[in-house]
Amino acid sequence: MTVRTDLRGGGAPLTPDTTPLDNAVWAALTGPHAHLAERFGRAARYPDDVYAYAALADAADPAAWADLHALVGPGTTVKIKPVEQAPPGWEVVGGGRGVQFVDTALRAEPDPEAVPLGPADVPEMLDLVERTRPGPFRTRTVEMGGYLGIRHRGRLIAMAGERLRLPGWTEISAVCTDPDHRGRGLATRLVRAVAAGVRERGETPFLHAAPDNATAIRLYESIGFTERLRGRTLLVRSPGTTADARLL
Repeated sequence: MTVRTDLRGGGAPLTPDTTPLDNAVWAALTGPHAHLAERFGRAARYPDDVYAYAALADAADPAAWADLHALVGPGTTVKIKPVEQAPPGWEVVGGGRGVQFVDTALRAEPDPEAVPLGPADVPEMLDLVERTRPGPFRTRTVEMGGYLGIRHRGRLIAMAGERLRLPGWTEISAVCTDPDHRGRGLATRLVRAVAAGVRERGETPFLHAAPDNATAIRLYESIGFTERLRGRTLLVRSPGTTADARLL
C-alpha cells in the first residue's frame, strides 16, 4: 500500500496535480517520454540502455501483466515500480523500497559553474557514476532530459540531471559528487540549477531516494523537498512460455 503524506496541511491539495506521481514511470512513458517507450497495451518500458524499468497502467489488472509478458517475452527479468506483489507465474527475484520527495520549498537558481552535459560526455558521466553509485544510469540515460555538471581542471567532479518527465513534473536524478570534492555544496548547487530549468518549463521538481540513504534524505529535506510517498520496486522474471501467461 502506498503511504501518502499531506504536504500543505489542512488537507489542501498540491498544485500541480499529483496523480501522475502515483505511477510515475507509466505517466512518463505514456506522456512526455512516449518517444522513448516500448509499449504493448497496458504495459510499457524504457529501452534497457536508457532506463531499466517497466510500468503497468494498473498493477492490480491481470490483463496488464499479460501485456507486459507479451512485451518482454518469456523468461525475461524486468524491474517494475510501483508494485507490491507479482501475480502467480511471475517469479520475484529481487526488489526494494523507494522514497519519493516533491519540491515544496526549494530555492531554484542557475549556477554559473554548471555546464550542460550531453552524449559526448557520457563516458565521463558513467565513470563518475561508477565511483559514486547515485542510482541507475545507462549509456542513453542522458536522452531523458537535461544534465548539468561541474568540472575541476577539466575533470567532471559533480553532476545532476533530469530523468522521468511526466505531466507537470520532472524528476531530478543522478545527483553525485566525486568523493574528493564532497563537502563543498556541489550537489545542492546542481539540484537547484536543474530545478531552475524545470521551473522555467512550468513544471515542479521531484526525486527519489533509497530509504536507507540517510545522507541523501537529509540533504533533500534540508533544501526544500518533502517526502510524499514510499513504494516498492520488484525485479521479476516473466513466465517461461506464452501459455503460462494466459493462465494469469
